[in-house]
Amino acid sequence: MEVGQEVARRTFPVHRADLVRYAGASGDFNPIHWSESTAVGVGLPGVVAHGMFTMALVGRLVQDWCGDPGRVASLGVRFTRPVVVPDEGTEVEVVAVVGALDDGAPAQDGEPARPASVRLDLRATCEGVSVLTRARAVVRR
Repeated sequence: MEVGQEVARRTFPVHRADLVRYAGASGDFNPIHWSESTAVGVGLPGVVAHGMFTMALVGRLVQDWCGDPGRVASLGVRFTRPVVVPDEGTEVEVVAVVGALDDGAPAQDGEPARPASVRLDLRATCEGVSVLTRARAVVRR
């Protein structure tokens, strides 16, 4: 593995039924996530995916890549654009690139050991437009 290397890529189909299921799991039943008239009525271009649903897609790629969710030390994103989900659905592409490698450090002077890790820089796009920034995950090696 080396810095700059693409290590994972996946395209996730997103349909309104996914948003309804996510609403049930999260308890976020805001109608902008399922009602076209409500979404347009508040100035959105249409029904939009929950931001945390989009983040979850990124998390799925990271988990699939590392094979063990217990190895994911952190995952963070900033939301930049909503994912608009028309009646026919859309797709979100997620790409993971090695951003940094850390060889870790042994315990010393009362400090705990720091495990070796890899920082993944993540990109999520919908129709070629970035929907997240500062998307990063740290995975223990």
